[in-house]
Amino acid sequence: MYTGRLPQASPAERIDCQSHILSEEFLALLEKRKYSPNVVRQRDDRFLIVNGWRRRILPKLTDLGAKIADMDRAGISMAALSMNDPGPELFGRDAAAIAVMSNDYIAETVKAHPTRFFGLATLPFETPDVMLREFDRALGKPGMKGVLLYSNLNGSFPDEEPFHPLFAEAERRGVPILLHPARPVTLEVTQDFDMSTMLGMMFDTTIALCRLILSGVLDRHPNLKLVCPHVGGALPYLIGRIDYQTTVLKRGAAHIHQPPSEYLKRVWFDTVTQIGLAIKFALDFAGAGKLMYSSDHPWVQPQAIIDAVESVELSEDQRRQIYSGTARALFGL
Repeated sequence: MYTGRLPQASPAERIDCQSHILSEEFLALLEKRKYSPNVVRQRDDRFLIVNGWRRRILPKLTDLGAKIADMDRAGISMAALSMNDPGPELFGRDAAAIAVMSNDYIAETVKAHPTRFFGLATLPFETPDVMLREFDRALGKPGMKGVLLYSNLNGSFPDEEPFHPLFAEAERRGVPILLHPARPVTLEVTQDFDMSTMLGMMFDTTIALCRLILSGVLDRHPNLKLVCPHVGGALPYLIGRIDYQTTVLKRGAAHIHQPPSEYLKRVWFDTVTQIGLAIKFALDFAGAGKLMYSSDHPWVQPQAIIDAVESVELSEDQRRQIYSGTARALFGL
């Protein structure tokens, strides 16, 4: 159980808590599919299609050697590996097989480089039994330290009843859950100007995290280790309004017993932003013990986030906590 005591770490040590990779085996499977989710080729590029959402697959997304080289250049000793979306829930009856394929690839990569990586599993949600079976199998592999949970699961939100067993099991076993954006539910209104990745994905985690709070999930599971990346989406900046709405106007407060900001302070945040002001806000709101360095590689170069962190005035203890101490404590590294 998390105690709040952070282990000491070298000021130079950096652990990256959000780094993505896809296997060529997975992409080859998607390329054979004629419908979403699938991959299409256009000249020398490959594009991932998820329910009409089209994104170019960066070459580094499948290149482990390039990832390690980028880590070395940025002084990153270890990174949390996870699959980018699409998640298993989009594959219907093949969800469990996709989860096994994805988790085995992550676990095998971690096994081959145990000092450089730890892994986050993705899960199928056909039934609670199927989900819990893969949770137990994947998290039983060496170096698998947490679960990546998408902000929406084929249009459903993670606070909904079918996903409740995940939170109970993760709390019982002390397994961290990283809430990661998926194809945004706001896609239709954020596609213009490529805003789906600029804003849509951030709104998706904001909505999902607010729902997890207002639905009472964090009330029922006070020891749940929940991580919201990208410095919490927009929720830390809106939480004062949400507190007022729930406590004064009594809107949306039926399932909670404290102001929403009190639940938000239980959540861990990462540093994926290119502006130090956002990191400073998260630091002031939650403290260095709830803030950890992440890069979102390969979509973002690690040095860009290091530059944002270094633009904030930090004590050496805060710097150690953000770069490695918080992650070591949270993931049991």
